[in-house]
Amino acid sequence: MLLDRNGGFRPDSWRHLADDEAPADGEAVTISFKRWQAEPERWSDRTRPLGLRLSNDVPPAAFGPAATRFALIVLNFPRFIDGRAYSQARLLRGRFGFKGELRAGGNVLRDQLMFMARCGFDSFEVDAERARAENWPQAFREFEQFYQPAADRRETILRQRLRSWQTAAE
Repeated sequence: MLLDRNGGFRPDSWRHLADDEAPADGEAVTISFKRWQAEPERWSDRTRPLGLRLSNDVPPAAFGPAATRFALIVLNFPRFIDGRAYSQARLLRGRFGFKGELRAGGNVLRDQLMFMARCGFDSFEVDAERARAENWPQAFREFEQFYQPAADRRETILRQRLRSWQTAAE
């Protein structure tokens, strides 16, 4: 089940193809980065939505300019201590202008949801039953102010203070 950045659950409409599996007509599929590199011509004329699954050791520069070709990019979090997918997300959104759906897969933890959303993730692969029991949607609303700028472009505390000082000085 997918959790979206607004805290709602929805079924996954994408099928994740194995590297040796053929897609059925008319379905939205994701393929591995390895498969995309090996068969770029097979996927270049596809009219149905195409997604890409990336391990966190793939540098965005290796595919970044082609990122806009995909409707969905799934970034993997293999362990909670490995945050390389955060950097991939920021680069995809900021440097390469990816506007499609960015999804966090793998070891997605509740306490990291807001930070993932701030880096540009739109959806999160989670166990729906566990997520409902632990009230995962609330994780997006636990903090209202931030010190660092991020892909979500929320106003930082510093910007808020500068604006209030400017208003007071006027």
